[in-house]
Amino acid sequence: MLSILLTGCALHVAPPPAAPISSAGITDRINWAEAREEASVLLSDYIKVDTTNPSGNELLGAQFLAGILDAEGIPYQIDEFLPGRANLIARLEGTGSEAPLCLLSHSDVVTAEPEKWDVDRQPLSGARLDGYVWGRGALDMKGMGIVELLTMAWLKRLDVPLSRDIILLVVADEEVDGLGIQRAVETWDDIGCSHVINEGGLGLIDMLFEGQTVYPVSVGEKGNVWLKMVARGEPGHGSTPRPNEAPGQLIEAITALNDRKLSPEVSDALMALLVSIGEDKGGLSGYVMQRPVLVNMLVKPKLLDNPLTRAAMINTVHVTGFTSGNHKPNVVPSEVSALLDCRIQPGVTVDEAIAAIQKIVGLDIELQVISAREGNLSTWDDPLYEAIVRQVQAEGHVAGPVISVGFTDSIFLRPLGVQAYGFVPFELTAEDMGTFHGNRERVSEENLERGVRMLLSAVVEFAGAES
Repeated sequence: MLSILLTGCALHVAPPPAAPISSAGITDRINWAEAREEASVLLSDYIKVDTTNPSGNELLGAQFLAGILDAEGIPYQIDEFLPGRANLIARLEGTGSEAPLCLLSHSDVVTAEPEKWDVDRQPLSGARLDGYVWGRGALDMKGMGIVELLTMAWLKRLDVPLSRDIILLVVADEEVDGLGIQRAVETWDDIGCSHVINEGGLGLIDMLFEGQTVYPVSVGEKGNVWLKMVARGEPGHGSTPRPNEAPGQLIEAITALNDRKLSPEVSDALMALLVSIGEDKGGLSGYVMQRPVLVNMLVKPKLLDNPLTRAAMINTVHVTGFTSGNHKPNVVPSEVSALLDCRIQPGVTVDEAIAAIQKIVGLDIELQVISAREGNLSTWDDPLYEAIVRQVQAEGHVAGPVISVGFTDSIFLRPLGVQAYGFVPFELTAEDMGTFHGNRERVSEENLERGVRMLLSAVVEFAGAES
């Protein structure tokens, strides 16, 4: 009886429909050794363009990419919306029978500490050594930017018939204030894309099981609620502890947040990803992961032990810093505060999140909103998502939907009705992943070749037209 019950609880995912357009005849026409070299050279040169944010100077990045587009005969516009801050928009025209597809990237990169990098692999060197291209932005996200640009270039070179316009959108200021994508949103009616491929969805080698590479394709993102949590009390002398002092109240509030009762949930997206992993894995482990009842009984506790998967199942509250003014150790201040980075699941409103935190810390603690944005979600019953999955499966790997615990520029686009997916066709080890925003960031030249091949194939299958 138990086996019958569990079998009845299995979550069966129907295979995606057959691709309307085959990409094989397109990709077979490319010399991939030469394509790898071209991608590596272009990324190396792109990394050398200093677009470190702050202050960005993304106009330099846009001008660099514009030079490549000029050589390919692809029209573009550079929108310098602030001095030195610019977006680039290029368009490859199709028949227009379907709404355009947007290949989105950002040209700015985060700061680096050159003294902590190898002398021959500096952040802005673009060094090509040991089969890798090294430098800030190799992974986040100049590498994908070059892959997207070359995808557009190959569509043009091979004269691929398209049912949709393909738009290359390279925005400024993703890493700090999101000014570039907000500028693009203002003119989205002119851009007109119904679908977007953006960062996220990297291939993770040995993600859950050794020997298995998983692409968690980002279909949504948690919202963020950034708060300043303020405690107030009577000031005094540091030699004599007293009740109701501001620092003590703040400590109590933080303790209450850390000790709060959690209500972890395996979202529909995460469950679908686990099912895909289980189908590929097979055996007893695969059997368990394909059945929601067993996932909640046996797998959820293990997922909670991992910080990343734990964050995917809860609304997080993270103390990231403190402010208390400039005072000496012998002075008890009347006001102290902590900074909170809270990430909320799609469907949870900002007001609901703040009310839940206020209930835990008490009304004597003030919560000041620094910034807030609700999460959102795209459907994964969509032909673009299915085209992405087919490319991952063609490589012998696993793909499934996931809600990102962070957020990208896609979060600004979904409220416009855009179906946005995070998919970067690079396969990375845990060590590679550790270089995001860190030291010794790099991407393999093999990944650059793979990236162009997989993205081009997905775009042809989604946006190609019958010749």
